[in-house]
Amino acid sequence: MSRPALEVAQIFRHHGPDYRKTQRLSPEQHQAMRDIERCRTVRLGGHVDTCSRGCGYLAISYNSCRNRHCPKCQSLQQAKWLAQRLERLLPTQYFHLVVTLPHELNPLVLYHPETIFNLLFASVSGALLQFARDYERLKAQVGFTAVLHTWDQALNLHPHLHLVVTGGGLSATGDRWIAARNSFLLPVRALSKIIRGKFLEVLKQAHHEGRLQGQVQGLGDPVQFRRFTRKLSRKKWVVYAQGSFEASRNAYYYLSRYTHRVAIANQRLVSLADGQVSFRARDNSKPGHQRLVTLTAQEFIRRFLLHVLPPRFVKIRHFGLMAPGNVKTKLEQARALLSLQTPGALKEPKTQELDPPRATQTWQERLRALTGVDLTICPNCGGRLLRRRLLNGEAIPAPPVWDSS
Repeated sequence: MSRPALEVAQIFRHHGPDYRKTQRLSPEQHQAMRDIERCRTVRLGGHVDTCSRGCGYLAISYNSCRNRHCPKCQSLQQAKWLAQRLERLLPTQYFHLVVTLPHELNPLVLYHPETIFNLLFASVSGALLQFARDYERLKAQVGFTAVLHTWDQALNLHPHLHLVVTGGGLSATGDRWIAARNSFLLPVRALSKIIRGKFLEVLKQAHHEGRLQGQVQGLGDPVQFRRFTRKLSRKKWVVYAQGSFEASRNAYYYLSRYTHRVAIANQRLVSLADGQVSFRARDNSKPGHQRLVTLTAQEFIRRFLLHVLPPRFVKIRHFGLMAPGNVKTKLEQARALLSLQTPGALKEPKTQELDPPRATQTWQERLRALTGVDLTICPNCGGRLLRRRLLNGEAIPAPPVWDSS
């Protein structure tokens, strides 16, 4: 993939100093801006590769910031995560669900992001596990992975969870695998009502315990808070079933696109001119088309920083059969039961995608598996590359010259 003409880092370098002077930022937002500005620049140091045969080849690579909000630092983490997930994959179909938090809760998200996101994870996971266990056509313990996203295509605050759920689960006794019938998992309307009920229950408890103190209007007045929760109880919560994956590997290949995604990719940026940032966004009114969004640079930075997560917050979580405590027990029991049912039907179809790199590989090997390029071989003459570390701000050395004598 060619390097994008414009990057978030450039916008931060040009307009970040003025933004910092006029806006109050959290330590995490300051850190994210600073890391993204420095990412893959001489300020972080790097290494230089030269050819051992002296053909004159020289390549400079600067270090990555490794901040999880940086658009340039997620590909290797994504590949590592995918490799780990595929090791725990069950040979069954999977379903993709999306659960959206009502926008009326956005003020609470701004002041109490960690609390509200934790409540969202808890209510959605609890509702899904309970409904799958009690639903007459399933009555099983399912497994699923949930990933938090907080943005829409225009970078507005839009918290929602992407879930990949097994198409069935273990029976209550654990001795039988119960498959979802007719490519249908659960009725989403009924599920949304259970999620709404569970979320409002834990939200009221958090308010009662004083975990939602802040500048949000109505929190301090019990009467206004009851009106607020009653309004939420009458609202339809959006739970969307996006489809199923007949090939189970495809489920996690698809989910991996979401796991390490940041608010906006550099490839979506179009221009930065006269203090205005333009970028491409999906046009929901015209499926398959894109629209151009133009914001002031200050507004672009504000929206981007809305999606900086609290420190050490876990945005990818596993539940049910996929929960860490069940990996060695219930998950393996489910795998054994599935292998006994119809072994011939459980073979994965061939995929054109490359097998993900293993976590034990070096970063050169991981990139070679993804791109097909061996980064230890000189692209000019095929000789071995010699690597030397560059310290912060160190001058770039001249390439060695081959002495033919």
